[in-house]
Amino acid sequence: GREDDDVLDDDDDDEEEGDDDKPKVEEVDEEDAKKEKKTKKIKEVSHEWEHLNNMKPLWMRKPDDVTQDEYAAFYKSVSNDWEEHAAVKHFSVEGQLEFKAVLFCPKRAPFDMFEGGAKKK
Repeated sequence: GREDDDVLDDDDDDEEEGDDDKPKVEEVDEEDAKKEKKTKKIKEVSHEWEHLNNMKPLWMRKPDDVTQDEYAAFYKSVSNDWEEHAAVKHFSVEGQLEFKAVLFCPKRAPFDMFEGGAKKK
């Protein structure tokens, strides 16, 4: 029984020595990291923004100032429709709630207009 105890004690001693070595290695690594941080160069990046789109949004402009061609181009870009719109209503609402809007009526109904909601997914 004593020999077994001695073997176990030896294993414990080795583990303790191993534990002593590990923190020392970690401490050295931390010190090296601190030294590196002090000498690191920091690059400064700055961005200059150029305003590309100076046009006011279509709906924010006065209806008198907007041409039919502009309405048509806007409608096509928003709706992905190849045809022009059938009608357009450009209006503003003022009161407790204030907003400006452009309402387009397409020439033809979408092909999937009467399909069920489950099929659209």
